[in-house]
Parts: sequence; structure tokens; C-alpha cells
Amino acid sequence: MAGKDKTARRVPSGGTVRSRTAVRRPHAMDYSIVFLVIFLVGFGLVMVYSTSSYRGSLYMQDAAYWLKRQAVFAVIGIIAMFFVARVDYHFWKSRKWMLSAYYWGTILLLIFTLIFAVVSHGSRRWLRLGPLSFQPSEVAKVSLILIFAIYISRNVRHLRTWKGIIKSFVLAIPVIGVVGIENLSTSIILLAITVIMIFVASDKWKPFFAIGAAGIAGIAVLLLTQGYRVTRIKVWLNPEQYETGLQTLQGLYAIGSGGLFGKGLGQSMQKMGFVPETHNDMIFSIICEELGLFGAVGVLIIYFVLLWRFMVVALNAADLYGSMIVVGAIAHLGIQVFINIGVVTNTIPNTGIPLPFISYGGTSLCFLLIEMGLVLSVSRYMKIKE
Repeated sequence: MAGKDKTARRVPSGGTVRSRTAVRRPHAMDYSIVFLVIFLVGFGLVMVYSTSSYRGSLYMQDAAYWLKRQAVFAVIGIIAMFFVARVDYHFWKSRKWMLSAYYWGTILLLIFTLIFAVVSHGSRRWLRLGPLSFQPSEVAKVSLILIFAIYISRNVRHLRTWKGIIKSFVLAIPVIGVVGIENLSTSIILLAITVIMIFVASDKWKPFFAIGAAGIAGIAVLLLTQGYRVTRIKVWLNPEQYETGLQTLQGLYAIGSGGLFGKGLGQSMQKMGFVPETHNDMIFSIICEELGLFGAVGVLIIYFVLLWRFMVVALNAADLYGSMIVVGAIAHLGIQVFINIGVVTNTIPNTGIPLPFISYGGTSLCFLLIEMGLVLSVSRYMKIKE
């Protein structure tokens, strides 16, 4: 995946053939991706109701309180997904100033969040918009994918040198650094998206060892500068010795009690106040309890199939720019699923990352669906066998 979008290539006859992006004819989008995404969103609505009905009845006098809110965001997100899917993805890079607009707009929004955000769960991550809360770090994920897709497609030749690769990473440092001040887990996702996109576009691999070491050092600094992050490491290693390890232990109890086939949809006991954040970050533990090992594996299979379809689109995209958009989406979705399930199973330290499409969270769901719209737009222009 190298070269610029509109170059001409030589053929043995001595003539030239225009690049595959010279004539773009849109066709039907990849409806397998549409089906899988809508299925996950629908399944997420079912699980949000199942995991939050008890809490909704107890505190909001409405068992469907969180379901109704999530359903509104799901409808908005799906409409936005289809709208973005119908727009030629080249529109988002059609002007030279767009790269700067995405980059500086994202940084300013994140700085604004640090200053004016509402404190929740000990962090300043949410901006209040009337009755709704808005998490700008979710915008940063989509924005970073677009920024690097545009940058790589215009500067792919520079990624063949150490200097070019390092320069590309420097571009991401302000965004990742500002997010990391209050949200280390999201900054790790942003870093991973950046690394994977540059690695796929580059034909070098040795520089990534140095970059990986620098990334680990940066994460260590962010960990050590906040005492509660060090505490999370200790809780992860010995959850039974800390009061804050209750969430992890109860989540593991929920997973273990589900067995092979689960207790049945809506029959969880751990959601009755034992597992905190059951409809948010810990929703996978209740999936395991209610649907068992088969239900949990089924969810993972759907994620794997969705990522496979993304890879098909990336490999057959009309140009490098489209491929990089899809590679960014693969990195985002895959790493976020890994982190969420890793936290629930205590494989990695506890951190607040939702399970894509399933966990409660309007901002996360809406912008993830917009990202899916970008992937679908790329799929409308990918190479197909005639």
C-alpha cells in the first residue's frame, strides 16, 4: 500500500494506465458489515436493558431509563453512519486545509475539556451540553484516524526513512499527550491506532522497536504522575487485598457462575448491586453470567468476523487513503475489545473502556457508528471482480 492517489503506472507495452482512483464508480456498500454492526447495536440495547433495569427501577423509577437513552443515541448514530457512508470518503480530504483543521480542532477541543470539563469518577473527561454529557476523547479517535489517513496518503514515501517515521509519530504526540493527562486508557488506544497505521504503511520495522520503548516510557510517566493509577496496578495484582478490588472480584464471580449456557437472559444475580457499572465497562461479565461461555464466545466471533470484513475492505480499497481509514478502524475496534475484555477478566489492570457497540455510552456509540460509516464509504469504492 504505497504511492500517491493519482499517479500513472507503466505497463510492458510502453503506454501508461491511469491509477485505479482515476475513475471511481461507487457500487453497493458492504452489507455484511451493516448487518454485523446493527446486530451488535441491537444486542447491546438488549444487554443494556438487562443489566440496568434493576438499577433503573431502584434509582430512576423506570426500568428502561438507560435503555431509552441508549436507543436515542443508537438511532442518531445509525442515521449518521448511513449518511457518512453515502458521502465519497475523498470529500474529507478534498481541501489542503482539512488536515490542519482536524488536527488543531481536535487539540483545542481536548484542551477545552481539561479546563471546563465536568468531574466524574475522579476525571475531567466530559463536557456538559444541557442535559447530556459529551466525551471529546471519542471524537479524537475518529479525528486521529482521518488525520493519519490523509497524512500517510500524502507522505507515504517519507515513511521509508527513520526521519519520516519519527516525524509521523511526533504529529500524534500532542493529541495523545493531552488525552493522557486525564484518560490514560484512551491515550493508549490512540497510540496503538497511530502505531498500527504507520506500521502498515511503512516498509520499515526496526524503528518501531525504538518507538515502542519510547511509548512504554511515556505510559510509565503518566502512570507514576497519578497516584490512583499506581493503586490500580496494585489492585490488579492482588484484588482481594483492596476494597477497590471488589469490582474485579464480583465480575469474575459473574463470569464463573454463568457456566456453559448461562443462567438465562435477565437472570443475573451479580447485576443486583454486586458488580458496579454493569451496563458500562463491566457489561461483558453479565453477558457471561446470563448467556454463558457460548454466548460470550458468540459475541467474540461476531467481532472477529467484523474485523475480517474490515480487512477485506482494506486490502481491496481504491487507494492508500481508503486503506488507511479502514486500518485505523481495525486498530480502534480490535484494541478496544481486547482492553475491555482484558479488564473484565483481570488480564490487564482496571480502566474505563466500553465494549464497542454494546456498553452504555452515547458519545462512544455515535462516533463509533460514524467511523463505521467511513468504512462503508470506502467499501463502496473498493475493487470488485467483474
